Amino acid sequence: MDSDLTQKSLSFNSARFMVSASKLNECPADIGAEVAFAGRSNAGKSSALNTITVNGKLARTSKTPGRTRLINFFSLNRENARLVDLPGYGYARVSRDMKDDWQTHLGHYLNDRRCLRGLVLVMDIRHPLTEFDQTMVQWCQHNDMPLMILATKSDKLKSGQAKTAMLGIRQKLNEFSCVQHLIMFSSSNKTGLDECRQALTQWLEAEPEATTEEP
Repeated sequence: MDSDLTQKSLSFNSARFMVSASKLNECPADIGAEVAFAGRSNAGKSSALNTITVNGKLARTSKTPGRTRLINFFSLNRENARLVDLPGYGYARVSRDMKDDWQTHLGHYLNDRRCLRGLVLVMDIRHPLTEFDQTMVQWCQHNDMPLMILATKSDKLKSGQAKTAMLGIRQKLNEFSCVQHLIMFSSSNKTGLDECRQALTQWLEAEPEATTEEP
């Protein structure tokens, strides 16, 4: 197969597990482009990743929320293009010291990873903008990081309720210019899937911004 042809179309179905990292120096080389997924435990992050990639086993789902404790990297069919699954927070039954350790390494990744093109924040549409969610939105705003919000589990609400919830979320995020995409999403009925994939493709295929070095 012509490799040039393969490069022309980014396929999320091509996602394959690369490596898990507990620290920044264990991550793949900081080149190319990657988009990271974050979310409070039980928000549906793993299910969303599995739906986007059409791979039910890509990101592990568990009846014990917060089980993922590492930064997991997944390769795509475009060279040096990756999706990243960040640790979830909220329900993990671990020591306070271990949680602090996760927070420290997650902070290093978010602050120092130069190839990070955008962050996808996954939140339950029924319980949006938790303290964790707000912290992530504020971080993105402060660091000029493009943000996509997936309001998951929309199938759990009636259509009118879901639209009302989305309106409330949108109103609360009006002041945050970092929010480039706010998408109603459902892993069960694929609501918002095409819109999400299109936005991810734009981020991953965009040319990196030129940086001006000090003399």
